[in-house]
Amino acid sequence: MDALEVSARWGGGFEVGVEARGHRIAVDEPPSAGGEDRGMMPTEVFLASLASCFCLALAWKAGRDGTELPGLRVDGRAERAGRELRYGRIVLTATADVPAEKLAPLVEHARRLCWVSNTLAKPPAVEYRTMEVP
Repeated sequence: MDALEVSARWGGGFEVGVEARGHRIAVDEPPSAGGEDRGMMPTEVFLASLASCFCLALAWKAGRDGTELPGLRVDGRAERAGRELRYGRIVLTATADVPAEKLAPLVEHARRLCWVSNTLAKPPAVEYRTMEVP
């Protein structure tokens, strides 16, 4: 797959529905930010994509090596960069019901297999365009 496509459609207030390949996720802000809390915040979706991609990369690498990782879980934490509207640090923590010395080498290999991690390591150019509706 050379390209991905998603469509985000505003639902009013701070609610947006995002669709890709027939799947839909709800995105919203919490009431404290003016939303109705009908879905994850966009920043949570961003962190969820990183944590889930890394979790899949770990599971794939372990399976390829014939290693079982029962209870595999990846938790993500994004820390704001001061008062800037961005995150300055993201920490992913992998856990599984195996000794840490068995999981640690898989983490380094999986990092290189994670599309989202690789994209963040070498950020792509982002273009913003408009289009008139006929």
